[in-house]
This record gives sequence, structure tokens and C-alpha cells, in this order.
Amino acid sequence: MKNWILLIICPLLGYSQTFKSVKDTTLLKQKIEHMSKTTSSIESDFIQEKNLSMLSEKVTSKGHFIFKKDNLLRWEYSSPSKYLIVINKDKVLIKDEKKTTRYDMNSNKVFKEINDIMLSCVQGTIFKSQKFKTHYFENEKFFKLELIPQVKTMKETFKKINLYFDKNVTSVAKMEMIENNDDLTSLDFSNKKLNAAVSETIFTVK
Repeated sequence: MKNWILLIICPLLGYSQTFKSVKDTTLLKQKIEHMSKTTSSIESDFIQEKNLSMLSEKVTSKGHFIFKKDNLLRWEYSSPSKYLIVINKDKVLIKDEKKTTRYDMNSNKVFKEINDIMLSCVQGTIFKSQKFKTHYFENEKFFKLELIPQVKTMKETFKKINLYFDKNVTSVAKMEMIENNDDLTSLDFSNKKLNAAVSETIFTVK
């Protein structure tokens, strides 16, 4: 389960710039809420980078991501190996080059919680969750939400989750997950398409 969590979660110059606390968090929350309400679908390429304490080199993966309201997710890794994760409401499909596995979300509370967190990260609504304490920062290019876990299941694995939004707050630009041992997994999104027509057939989990 932990490997699955880490799997679905390249620093740019703008991300490394100094951040300062946001003075008017009300305005930022309103922008994020507007983004969530007006976004019906997101399609994007991504680069996933994992910095593990046990390895001297970074592990980099590439793929394509599609989200559609409500509760439809598709993560497709194309390199260095093919790997597919499809979430259709309470059903999950995981497929690698050797086998296909299906899950019922309701049969695994941890799996369901992770799915809820992933969805709210993508939609930008996670700051409303009581499962995290949120701190708000900004620099010239980005807003940054620092999410500190407040529930046991998350505390056992993650130190914090960082979400980055462009200053126009059109979607999540990057997500970082920092584990308690300081291992870091980041997702950088690019070539995004918002509110494009997306067929539900690509989310089939039968």
C-alpha cells in the first residue's frame, strides 16, 4: 500500500525562490475555490521525481494525467516503464507490464483516504480538510500551500505535502510529498488542458 501511495505522488527555478507568508489568505482561498468550481477536467503531462535517502541518484518517471469530475482519475506512466492507475469513483484498477489488479475502494479505508487526498490535491480543495493544518506562502511566481498531517494514518508516513499554484491560480502546478525520513516525491505538471472534453471510457475499471 505504501508503495502505491508513493508511486502516484524537476524542481523549476521558480519553486526554489524564497517564499514569504501570505498576508491575505481569504483572497487566496477564494481564488482556489473559484478554480475548483470552474474546472470540470484537467489533462496534463507530468514528470515525477523521487529523491530517496537510500539512493544517490534521483528516480525520474514521465507520464500523462487526466482528471474529470466527479472522482475520475487516470495516471499513466510511459517511462522508464509502463504503469497505469485508474480510479472510477469507488473502483480502482492498477496495471503494470505483468498483471492487472482491481480494488474496491470501500473495502480499504486507507486506500479510500489516500484517494480522497489525491482528488482534493488535484482540485485544490484540500485546504478545507480537517486532516491537515495549512500554511500559506508566496513568491513572485507561485502560491505555496504547506499541508501538515493531523491524523495518525498520514502522520505515520508523511511529514508534509506542498502544493504549488501559479499566481493566476488556474490549477496545481506542482505537488511535493515529504516523508518522515525526508524522502521526497515531486510531481511537475506541464502542457495542461483545462475543461477539455474527456470521454469516460478511458476510466473503465471492468
